[in-house]
Amino acid sequence: MSKIEEKNKRKINEIAPTDEKIVSRGGLIFFVKYLSNLGIYPILERKFGNLRGNKKSKSIVSIFKQLFCYFIDGSKFTLVRFDELKRDGSYASVLEEDEIGLLSSHAMKRFFGKFSIFRVWLFRQVLQILFIWRLRIKSPDVVILNVDPMPMDNDDARRREGVEMTYKKVRGFAPLQMSWDRYIIDAVFRGGSKHSNHKDTVEKMVEHIVNLIRKRYSSDVAILVRLDSGFFDQKLMERFDQLNIGFIIGGKIYEDICDVVSSLGEEEWNEYENKNQIWNFVELGDRRGSWGKFYRMFYCRPLLENGQVLMEFARPDTVIYTNLGVNEDVTHIFLEAHQDRFLESEVIIETHHGRGGDELIHRALKELGTEKLPLERFESNAAFYYIMLVAFFLFETFKEDVTEPIISVVSYANTVRRAIIDVGAKIVTHSGRNIVKFFRALYEQIKCNVLWEKALSPPEIVYN
Repeated sequence: MSKIEEKNKRKINEIAPTDEKIVSRGGLIFFVKYLSNLGIYPILERKFGNLRGNKKSKSIVSIFKQLFCYFIDGSKFTLVRFDELKRDGSYASVLEEDEIGLLSSHAMKRFFGKFSIFRVWLFRQVLQILFIWRLRIKSPDVVILNVDPMPMDNDDARRREGVEMTYKKVRGFAPLQMSWDRYIIDAVFRGGSKHSNHKDTVEKMVEHIVNLIRKRYSSDVAILVRLDSGFFDQKLMERFDQLNIGFIIGGKIYEDICDVVSSLGEEEWNEYENKNQIWNFVELGDRRGSWGKFYRMFYCRPLLENGQVLMEFARPDTVIYTNLGVNEDVTHIFLEAHQDRFLESEVIIETHHGRGGDELIHRALKELGTEKLPLERFESNAAFYYIMLVAFFLFETFKEDVTEPIISVVSYANTVRRAIIDVGAKIVTHSGRNIVKFFRALYEQIKCNVLWEKALSPPEIVYN
C-alpha cells in the first residue's frame, strides 16, 4: 500500500450525530463546584429569595448559577444566548441541572423585570460581604481604595432608560465604582450624564465603606483613598479628614500655581524615576481661597514616558494633593500601622500615578462581561450590571483560590476561558455517579485533579 493510500485511509469521510454528552466547556465544572462550596448561595437566597414567585418557580440558587456561568462562558451577551444553552443537554449536565431546569430568555426577562430600586441596592450588600471576606483573608496593614466612574458604551443599542451622553462622547451609563486590589467592592449604577463627583454619592460611598472596614475588619487599620482630578472638591477632602483616612487626589492647575512654579529655580526641583517614567517634581503647601487649612501639594512634570523623551510642549503636568503628613490623626494611624513610607514624597507620587493600573480593573470587567446592557428598564439593567459585578468578583477569587497554580491571577477573562473553561469533556454515568472525563494530555496539562480538589475546598465566605 502506498503512503498516499495510507494517508487517504485517515481522512474523515462522514459526520454523524451522537447522543453521548460531550461538552465544549468542560472547565465550567470547576467553577460550578467552586460556587457550590463557597457559601455564596445562602447569601443570595437570603437577599433575593422573595423574588421567587411560588414553589413551582425556579430556585434563586439555580437562576444565579446560570447567570454566573453565562458571564464566565462569555460567548454571547444577549439574552437569546439562554435559549441556545437551553437546547444543549450537555451544558445542563456541567451546571448540575436537568435540561428542563435551564431558563429561557423569556424567563430571564421576567426575572430581571421583578427588580425594583430597593432590590437592586441589595447587590451592594453582597459585594461588601465579599469584600470583607477577602479583606480578612489577605489581612493588609493599609487598605487602598480607588474611586472612579466607568462609562459604558450603549451607543448602538436601542433606547434604554438612563442611557445618556457620557464624558467619553458615547451614549450609555456611567456607574461610579470603588475598587480594592483587583476587586470592585461597591458601585452606584447611574445614567451616563452623571459626572464623577455627582451630588454626595462619593462622600456617602466612602463613608459607608470606611465604617464597614473599621467595624468588620479592623478599627485602627490605615485607609487611603485615591481619586483623579474629577473629584477635586473641598467638601470631599474635608470629609476624608473627618473620617481620619488618607487621601491622594489629583488637583487642577490654576494660574497662581503656574506662577509660583515658573519662578522656582532648577535646584528646587527633585526627580523621581520608576521603570517606565521619570518626573521632575516640587513639593509645596497650598490652600485655595476658601480652604480652612493647607494640604501638601506636588507639582509634577514628566520628562520620560515609556522610554520616550517628552518635549516640553507635550508634557502633561499634574498636580497632586494629600493630607498625609499634614493631618496629625491620619499621620499617626499610618505610623502606628508601620506605613510611614506613604508619607514620603516619591511614594505619594508613585501611588497617585499608579491609578492608571486601577483602570485595568475596568478593562478586566468589560472583558468578562459587556458594556451593552440588554434590557429596557433602568432597574432591570441595573440588576444585570450588579450580577455582572458579583460574577466578576467571584471570577477573581476563583483565579486566586483554584486556578492560580495553572494560570496567573492577573490574567484576563479570555485567557482563562481559553486555558481552563473552553476545553472539551465527556460526561458519563457509571454506577449512579456522573463523571466528567477529559482527554488525558489535557487532564495532565491543566492539572485537573488539582483544580478539582481546590474547587471542592475553597475558603468559605464568613461574615459576622
